[in-house]
Amino acid sequence: MALPKSCIIGAGCSGFTTAKALKERGLPFDCYEMSSVIGGNWVYKNPNGLSSCYQSLHIDTSKYRLQFTDFPISEDFPDYPHHSQLLAYFNAYVDHFSLREHIHLNTKVERASRAEDGKWQVTLSTGETKTYDALFVCNGHHWDAYTPNFPGHFDGIEMHAHNYLTPFEPNDLRGKNVLVVGMGNSAMDIASELSQRPIAKKLFVAARRGVWILPKYINGQPPDKGVAPAWMPDWLMRRVMKSMIVKAVGHMKDYGLPEPAHHPADAHPSVSGEFLTRVGCGDITVLKNIKEKRSKTILFEDGREEAIDAIIYATGYNVSFPFLDDTLIKVENNHLPLFKRIMKPGIDNLFIMGLAQPLPTLVNFAERQARWMADYLAGGYALPSKEEMEKTIAQDEGRDIGHYYSSRRHTMQVNFDRYCREIEAEWAKGKKRAKAGGTARAA
Repeated sequence: MALPKSCIIGAGCSGFTTAKALKERGLPFDCYEMSSVIGGNWVYKNPNGLSSCYQSLHIDTSKYRLQFTDFPISEDFPDYPHHSQLLAYFNAYVDHFSLREHIHLNTKVERASRAEDGKWQVTLSTGETKTYDALFVCNGHHWDAYTPNFPGHFDGIEMHAHNYLTPFEPNDLRGKNVLVVGMGNSAMDIASELSQRPIAKKLFVAARRGVWILPKYINGQPPDKGVAPAWMPDWLMRRVMKSMIVKAVGHMKDYGLPEPAHHPADAHPSVSGEFLTRVGCGDITVLKNIKEKRSKTILFEDGREEAIDAIIYATGYNVSFPFLDDTLIKVENNHLPLFKRIMKPGIDNLFIMGLAQPLPTLVNFAERQARWMADYLAGGYALPSKEEMEKTIAQDEGRDIGHYYSSRRHTMQVNFDRYCREIEAEWAKGKKRAKAGGTARAA
């Protein structure tokens, strides 16, 4: 039987690590990247226009946790690499494993449809339509900007953080009263940068709720460098986590910020080594969320009204697959239930790679997934039944996201280390099923 041929959509970190996994197993594939370069979201001013990378961006995961398992990151890199260093690392990986020849640049997948026989008809921007046995979706989930609607209208600059490049591009924000909406990592980076006195006149941050802000160093080390032991129960991990944060930075109310109503483990963390200092220095003022836009002023939920020249919405992204039919994959409020964050039960040859909010990192997340799915396509692993997959999804989501407060950003949370242990365990079960004569892979 001929080995199945796969189509990989995207050549960011999920796409090229998937390519490596398939190549290692001798599985044929084509990888299509709409840009002229690899690296996806980590390419500053990516020619495809979809990168959310700003000039000053440093990754919030330490180099110790983001490196690929078989390609160590340079010892010369700082603990938190700049985006240019991370991109150089990605390119070195692609070249080291001779993947570049398998990546078709400047080629967009316009549409991927599943035929009655289960095969994929993939239409490209070149005008060609090709047939594949399996489809790997690696298009990322930080490119389709989400902007909330607020009452009223605003006469100043409005932009999403997705389009922010520098304090001067695409808009010159010097001397302006700037409002950043949101309290995630990008919001904190951008607010900290713009709040420096030579830049914004005044810098405000609007928040729906209080958040816990984690430091980049605790006792001189990146806090994600250590790994919680597998035996540690959730209740103990939660207690240790909160104690560690409070000991390192205190309570948020100590800085004049709203005290979070949730436990630190009940929200995706916001990480910043500068934001709290800027707040403490009076360079950043945190207010309640927007109530109404009033032409040249903003009314906030606490009744305060401020003259604002520019609004930057650091409000997250939509999960979307413009090349897939909604009847096949339907996303509701950024929620897409998948078996082990990869497969929709009932579709045995579609793999959604890297669609998660793993703690602490997303960079090498799909690398682990890809090895498993390559074994599946090679015939070494067999899926559980559709019913068992659906039961697993419900159990995993109940545990992984059930304790998070309701939010678009909390629809796909996973604990990275636990996730890796669990897919290894499922992989071992599936190997036994395959040997016993189960359905090892898609036809």
